[in-house]
Amino acid sequence: QVQLEESGGGLVQTGGSLRLSCAASKRPFDTPGMGWFRQAPGKEREFVAHIYLSSGSTNYADSVKGRFTISRDNAKNTLYLQMNSLTAEDTAVYYCATRRYGSTAYATTDSYAYWGQGTQVTVSS
Repeated sequence: QVQLEESGGGLVQTGGSLRLSCAASKRPFDTPGMGWFRQAPGKEREFVAHIYLSSGSTNYADSVKGRFTISRDNAKNTLYLQMNSLTAEDTAVYYCATRRYGSTAYATTDSYAYWGQGTQVTVSS
């Protein structure tokens, strides 16, 4: 079992930047990738970004493409999300997660096995 802990959230003004980190208790074996999701009050948890752990290939939601960058440091078992040009619509709790072995879809919550507790990102307008 892998434990995940997010950090780096906070309050930022519109147009600002934040970098989120997700520290894993150990290297997630048998998982093709890791992802970031977010959940705003009263809304469903939604996909933000995904990275394949072996190749480093990435995928993004259309709403964050060009503004957010997902990366990983396999030696440190850490996942990152660099968020630039933030807007009020980015306000949410952000979660990192590891994909289930054998899963084929990276943008659905059902494809993920382990989740962190989340970190709050608030963008003031």
